[in-house]
This record gives sequence, structure tokens and C-alpha cells, in this order.
Amino acid sequence: MKASRTVKAVAGLCALLSAVFATAATSATAQATAQATAQPGTTPQVYVALGDSMASGPLIPNPTGELACARSTHNYAHDMAAAIGIPVLRDVTCSGASTFHMTNPQPLSIAGVPAGTAPPQFDALTPDTTLVTLTIGGNDVGLVGVAQNCEQLNPFAAPCEGKYVVNGIDSVAARTDAFAPKLAAVLAGIHQRSPQARVLVTGYGLYIKAGGCWPFEPLLGSDATWLQSEVDYLNSTIATTAAANGATYIDVRTPSAGHDSCQGEGSRWVEGYLPLSLAAPLHPNQSGEAAYARIIGAVVANG
Repeated sequence: MKASRTVKAVAGLCALLSAVFATAATSATAQATAQATAQPGTTPQVYVALGDSMASGPLIPNPTGELACARSTHNYAHDMAAAIGIPVLRDVTCSGASTFHMTNPQPLSIAGVPAGTAPPQFDALTPDTTLVTLTIGGNDVGLVGVAQNCEQLNPFAAPCEGKYVVNGIDSVAARTDAFAPKLAAVLAGIHQRSPQARVLVTGYGLYIKAGGCWPFEPLLGSDATWLQSEVDYLNSTIATTAAANGATYIDVRTPSAGHDSCQGEGSRWVEGYLPLSLAAPLHPNQSGEAAYARIIGAVVANG
């Protein structure tokens, strides 16, 4: 069976598992509220989590909210809110979201079947919001699609990079460049709607080490290095844009060293083409979301 078919089969199975887990889903917002109350005389912190599937935690138990958004009660927002005592969490992260869906509805589907619409994520922002986290850009650039197109079981095949870098022009990097002003507009929109909020913007993690680990992960060594370099370029673009638009950048890539998809089940923070734990292919697993929660939570706690 080709790796691409394996990914599709896993995705289909995970969609079914997600539907089963939905019956056991609980509201992490309610849990955080019950576990953490504001100190007398202080204003409760109101936290809004915005973003895509890196933030939503697809297929990690237990699902909450719109099922097709694949939002987990153990994504980084829920883990962090519970850990540091944030009493109000509005988590509207959604798999497949791009910058467009911050201000526009997002059509949803499960295994290609229409499954409703998610409201614009900015609907969750209010003047009393005090903290916002944002993870966005992967879908604007199309990184998962590029990774899927680069699956390769033949070690003698031509590198996939040649499909995207032609005559010195890198089409993936060009999409990242086009994303930068979109991110700037998103940040301006957050500040306008929630002027007192502290805004934290995350990057993306280390998905695969330099040189890869073929055939454990079906990427040629040079393609593994190139693909991660595209993630790193997106991260640097996010960092620069955040700094120029009144937001704090959170680096999750550097602390991800030794936790990429080439590692064993107990060490990896992200899954590869064939997940070893219950999580979406090419996405963070529960350990990864917990690690991101600790990294972001430390920044929040330190002011």
C-alpha cells in the first residue's frame, strides 16, 4: 500500500474514532472555571484561543465544540488554562483554518461530507479579553499538502523539492511571503477588538530532523531537510511580523529538538505519516500539545 493511501486510511479511521470519542467529550472551559477562580478584588482573565489544527489538537481525546473542527480538550489552550488557573477560556481553534477564517465563516466537513460551518474566529474576541493565543499560517502556505505530495517510498526517486523550487524560485517560500501581510492584518484586528489583550503568536514545531529517517518516515533525506526549512522560514516570518505588530512570538521549534517525528512513541511531540498514537498525521500529539502548553504557559506566568 502506498504511503499516501495509508495516510488517507488513517485519516478515515481517525474520523470514525473522533465521532466515538465525541460522546465522551467534556467542556474544558467548564473544567478550567471550576478548577481556577479569580482572586478577590481582581478581574478574571479572559483567554481566547485562535488558530488552526496545530492549536486545535485533532484526534487527541476528547473532542469538544464543533466535531469537524477536531478541537481537543487536551490541546495547548485547554492544558495551559487548567495548569495556570485561567478561569475563562474561549477556544475557537479549528482544523483547516487560515487567516481568512478569522473574519469569515469556515465551511466544515468530515471525510468529505459537509458538517456545518464554524463562525468567524474573531467572534470570540470581546473588549474584556485579556489574553489571546494565535497559531496560524500552515494552511495559508499549504505545508501539509506539500508534505503529502513529497511522500516517497522509492529511495532512487528525484527529490520532491524540484517540484516547488524551479529556476531558483521557491513557490512555497513565496506563499509564506504572501502570508505575512495577512498575519499583520489579523493582529491589527485582534488589537482593535480586544485592545487590552496580551497577544501571543506561536510558531510551528520541529516536524522532522535534518536528513530525515527514511523509510521510517517516507521522505527522502534532502526533502526532509528542505521541508523543515520551509517550516522554519514560516516561523521566522511569523516572528518578524508579530514583533512589528504588537504581539509576542512563542518559539516552539527550538525546544522541540529531539521530539520530531523520527523519534519513538514516548519521545515524539508530532506524528509522522503513520501516527503511533491517537493524533492526526503530520500534527502534534497529546505530548506535543502538553509541551506547547508548558512553553506558552511559562511566558504567560512570567508576564
